[in-house]
Amino acid sequence: MIGNPDFFTGRGQDQVAEFQELDSPEGELHLRFFMTSGDEFALPAVGIKEVIASPPDRITPIPNVSPLLLGTLNVRGRVVWVADLGQFLGDSVPLSTDRSEIYVIAVEDQDTMLGLAVDLINGMDWLPLDDIQVPTNLPDGMAPFIRGEWAVGDAQDRHLRLLDQVAILRSARWAA
Repeated sequence: MIGNPDFFTGRGQDQVAEFQELDSPEGELHLRFFMTSGDEFALPAVGIKEVIASPPDRITPIPNVSPLLLGTLNVRGRVVWVADLGQFLGDSVPLSTDRSEIYVIAVEDQDTMLGLAVDLINGMDWLPLDDIQVPTNLPDGMAPFIRGEWAVGDAQDRHLRLLDQVAILRSARWAA
């Protein structure tokens, strides 16, 4: 139907030619973001329920839970636990809550939803899975949650690391 010239209005055949010339993106769509440490990570878009920019006072602290958890957030009537993803992965510097908004990436697996608080959202990007490399120099605490990495730019010491959101959700660290 879309390839049918009668479907388009306006310039007709010219518009069909323009539509067919669009390049299809290569790879898979990922959300890129930064931790407090400055390290950049990515999550597959298909594993993300939504991205929320929340004022810190909307995250309710809960006493006597894992220090990795910032508290809970009400997302359209659903209570979602929010975790400091950087601390979970071993960053020594906790996420600063002294700011106007905290970025929370809600991931879900089998009706379990968790909000991952990050320092900065970098945007969506199509990343080629053919170029992913085996991670190098990973801290032991981070290794079980990394699927691979891409080299970023010309610098060999900078990497974009691909996270496994299911491994994060199912981690035994949440019980600590």
